[in-house]
Amino acid sequence: INADVSLEADVARIFRHIRDFMPPLKGIIHAAGVIEDGILSQQDWSSFARVMAPKMKGAWNLHALTRGMDLDFFVLFSSATSLFGNSGQGSYAAANAFLDALAHYRHRQGLPALSIDWGAWSEAGMTASLGESVKRQMVSRGVGFISLDEGLHAFEKVTRMSCARNGCLPAQIGIMQIGRAHV
Repeated sequence: INADVSLEADVARIFRHIRDFMPPLKGIIHAAGVIEDGILSQQDWSSFARVMAPKMKGAWNLHALTRGMDLDFFVLFSSATSLFGNSGQGSYAAANAFLDALAHYRHRQGLPALSIDWGAWSEAGMTASLGESVKRQMVSRGVGFISLDEGLHAFEKVTRMSCARNGCLPAQIGIMQIGRAHV
């Protein structure tokens, strides 16, 4: 079933389908995102909204429509950009900071919640398609890349440690490779 997570009606339709035709839903992994780089002063509202919709509206729709469900996990894929910022990615940083705040909000309500602030992945995700010169520049600034195996291992580890209710982990955790900047 195709759906736009930023549209509440689409998400509700998916949950009705799950309720009517599938076993009970036990968890959510929200990994939607859009990057539209640019200096904030040169961006318009529509570019800001395109970046915010899948992260903010999508996560909120999933939260609102699952509040009464007995979920084992509710995982939000955030970005290290929300922790450190990144030139030209103000909208993206703000959208990911919302995910972090939502996880804390759910956590305080006793609902399952974990926001993972991912660093750059080498073989998957938004940074996988970057050119080698951009990747070298990132490495020169101290940004390391998470391999697919490392990322999957870390994801498994933190989701196991994050208990469903009032988890063992805090509501937010950062997973990234950080090295020395080469100048």
